[in-house]
Amino acid sequence: MDPLRKFLDSIEPMFHKGGKFERLYPLYEAADTFLYTPGESTTGAVHVKDSNDMKRTMVTVIAALTPCILMALFNTGYQANLALESLAGAEHAGWRGWIYHTIGFTANASNPIANLFLGALFFFPIFIVTQIAGGICEVIFSTVRKHEINEGFLVTGMLFPLTLPPNIPLWQVAVGIIFGVVIGKEVFGGTGKNFLNPALTARAFLYFAYPAQISGDSVWTGVDGYTSATALGVGAASGQAGIDQAFSWWECFVGIIPGSLGETSTLACLFGAVVLIASGIGSWRIMLSTLIGVIGTSVLLYTIGSDTNPMFSVAPHWHLVTGGLAFGIVFMATDPVSATATMKGKWFYGLLIGFMAVLIRVINPAYPEGIMLAILFGNVFAPVIDYYVLKGNINRRKKRLKHA
Repeated sequence: MDPLRKFLDSIEPMFHKGGKFERLYPLYEAADTFLYTPGESTTGAVHVKDSNDMKRTMVTVIAALTPCILMALFNTGYQANLALESLAGAEHAGWRGWIYHTIGFTANASNPIANLFLGALFFFPIFIVTQIAGGICEVIFSTVRKHEINEGFLVTGMLFPLTLPPNIPLWQVAVGIIFGVVIGKEVFGGTGKNFLNPALTARAFLYFAYPAQISGDSVWTGVDGYTSATALGVGAASGQAGIDQAFSWWECFVGIIPGSLGETSTLACLFGAVVLIASGIGSWRIMLSTLIGVIGTSVLLYTIGSDTNPMFSVAPHWHLVTGGLAFGIVFMATDPVSATATMKGKWFYGLLIGFMAVLIRVINPAYPEGIMLAILFGNVFAPVIDYYVLKGNINRRKKRLKHA
């Protein structure tokens, strides 16, 4: 027998009821099931939908996120190197710049290895703080409730860092994820019982609690004394003409632009969408209906136009590659817990999110990114949408029975 397996089996009784470490059973169970496939299996299969369990689902989602993570490392380092080239000094990147310079790198945006390394110095501290702070909350609630530690936080802990700017203070990262896990999920009973997406709940909390560190032109490069507006920020200030001067559509599609760590690349999100749809984890109905809502609403507002609001002039195809729209559609809106469950409801849910995302972007130029609030808005209405879809199905069945 595997020595590690033998060791885990030998200490298992201490974590069961009456054992010395009974209260720490969730920690033992989490380590055991992470390292090995559970030995128990059901004898009846009437309730089994497919071979996916929570662990496989989480691993698949993380695999789908891999292109976004790699793009987060590269683009964050690329934007920082561009700024350092302009400022001619690694000290402008703080302790990260000191490490970067000590290793032997110089400010060089054309060096992909240097970009990845510098980007990692921004991404991994945020990721580690997220995992520690959020993981502690998960362990505390699981221990108190005597529940198993759910793997769902692995995805939340991966999504949340990708929605943040690179130079956000780490203590705010901890406060944000604690708020998202506790208020967005645990107070409702934990994974599977929350009606709001925890990662977006955390992101929304940071936006309204600490707007200076989560928005504006100075938070996207991670370099002190350097400002760089996002494409949506430029659009809110000067419309389509300003975006055309600052960026090309291809740059926005690939993601070589200022923005949150992992949200800039529509191309990377498309790879993730393919994985999620092929595995059956992400709903193509939600993705497609949200796109329809975005395109339809942006075309309408673009046609109407405005003499006072520059965002009305942003062409519909630009909405698809700017901001966190693609990231939100693929990874946030499709969250199976907080999204609608009925097939017809998914269409209404996606259309609502797409409509609200563009409406917030265009009508409110003070808040050019609308996908986060649009998805949370859709989360709130998801139960209502499912209720009326089911009620409509029941009424149709009653009518059929009357005429039978």
